[in-house]
Amino acid sequence: MTIRLPRAARTARLLAATAVLGGLLAGTAAPALAAVPERSGLRAAAPETATVTVTGNGRASAAPDLAIVSVGVEVARPTAKEAMAAQATAAEALLDVLRRQEIEDRDIRTDSLSLTPVYTQTKDGDSKVTGYQAAQSFSVKVRVIDRTGQLVGAVNDATGSAGRVNGVVFDVADPSALRARAREAAYRDAYDKAAQHARLSGHRLGRLVSLSEGESVRPGPGAAAPGVSADEPSVPLAPGEIEEQVTVSAVYELV
Repeated sequence: MTIRLPRAARTARLLAATAVLGGLLAGTAAPALAAVPERSGLRAAAPETATVTVTGNGRASAAPDLAIVSVGVEVARPTAKEAMAAQATAAEALLDVLRRQEIEDRDIRTDSLSLTPVYTQTKDGDSKVTGYQAAQSFSVKVRVIDRTGQLVGAVNDATGSAGRVNGVVFDVADPSALRARAREAAYRDAYDKAAQHARLSGHRLGRLVSLSEGESVRPGPGAAAPGVSADEPSVPLAPGEIEEQVTVSAVYELV
């Protein structure tokens, strides 16, 4: 038997079913809608800060307080044994005179020691060993530079024809103070250049962004010519000045 509900009851049941179905559909779609990120507004790109890059150069000079003298002995004899023995005798004489000149052992260093054959060309065009040459060179620090010329003359007197004076270089014993002064001058030079660029471009000089220092340079310390000889007890020398150069590279903001 089929029971037919009144029209009003059928309409109410249909509305209820529609409401339930709509709720299910809404619940299913909610996570998908929640997963969609909220659309954000576009940001304006920040303007780049203008900068200026400059190079600063600084110099500082001072009177030297140290002389480095390169001296040595060189002898030739018919045999290697005789050459080394003669070299040893001449070297002992050289070291003895250095100590009499009040040079401390810590300031005397052997730079090289050599024994080489001496060749002579025969009538047939062949080379023949006719002797040996033995040599030794020393680096000597003279901390009282007024005695440098006197020391050179004394070395020549003590070693005779075997003695060699290869050169004299003047320097400062502690270059750190000289380098610091040159560095300060280089930094001031870089700052002044950057400030001028800022003024010329209508800006103000801002903060220091980066700073780097190149290798310091000490150009051309004074030196006596190699192979100097002395017939007088003292050799006149001119120490001059020692100069230090420092270069820095700096980047500043322009505001």
